[in-house]
Amino acid sequence: MSRTRKVTVATDRHGHTSGWAETEQAPPREVDRTAAAFFDVDNTMMQGASIYWFARGLAARKYFTTGDLARFAWQQARFRLLATEHAGDMSQAKEAALAFIEGWRVDDVERLAEEIFDELMAPRIWAGTRRLAQRHLDAGERVWLVSAAPVEIGRVIADRLGLTGAIGTVAEVVDGAYTGRLVGDLMHGPAKAEAVTQLAVVEGLALGRCVAYSDSANDLPMLSAVGRAVAINPDSALLRQARERGWEVRDFRTGRRAFKIAVPSTAAAGLLAGAVTAGLAMQRRRRATG
Repeated sequence: MSRTRKVTVATDRHGHTSGWAETEQAPPREVDRTAAAFFDVDNTMMQGASIYWFARGLAARKYFTTGDLARFAWQQARFRLLATEHAGDMSQAKEAALAFIEGWRVDDVERLAEEIFDELMAPRIWAGTRRLAQRHLDAGERVWLVSAAPVEIGRVIADRLGLTGAIGTVAEVVDGAYTGRLVGDLMHGPAKAEAVTQLAVVEGLALGRCVAYSDSANDLPMLSAVGRAVAINPDSALLRQARERGWEVRDFRTGRRAFKIAVPSTAAAGLLAGAVTAGLAMQRRRRATG
């Protein structure tokens, strides 16, 4: 590969040439437009679950009553349990998965997601994972987030981080408002791999030249669909698989194991979101009546 020479000429304040230097400069790297990176969000790009922080932000703005929070917690916990253990039979859970936002305007949710990201999510982005994403961007590669969270939240996170875009769970919208039902499946497990594969076709990507990052064994289908997989802050099952398959492992938790982290994991996000925000609502009531 040929190299170019760069000549630097120095002049004094009168415009007279005072010297010059010649240095070799490597040619610009050719961008591989068939390569891309896919990042899971919860506990991979961000500490804890994005839906948890979103619920915290909504509770702080008094969008939830205690009854709403309890119902939301039950629906989310039940849905995630079925999604993990009974992936083939989730029809009833799917109907209830996003019932808590029925009637909400899409533009309101997007505005709130932006505010809550800046307040609660941005400080919890893993700096190490963010650097990995930036390396792909600097190489001219596209970077997508792939999350079970509502796609509106994923898009806000991607936009704030300067990433290409996001793949997420899609809620049905009629006349600009949510119906409370899902379109298709929860973006979980095999659904992530299918979505990444479909995106590769549309974007002209070669999956063998792509990289995927995740913390969870639930994402093994997506990790297995690309040419290189990286386990980020892995749970025990994913760590075992990564070692067996020779995958790279990155852990940004400064030595703490996943189950010791105070921030809730994806699996418990719905239940804990309800519990924590219900607790906040009860505290506000006690202060108001105390």
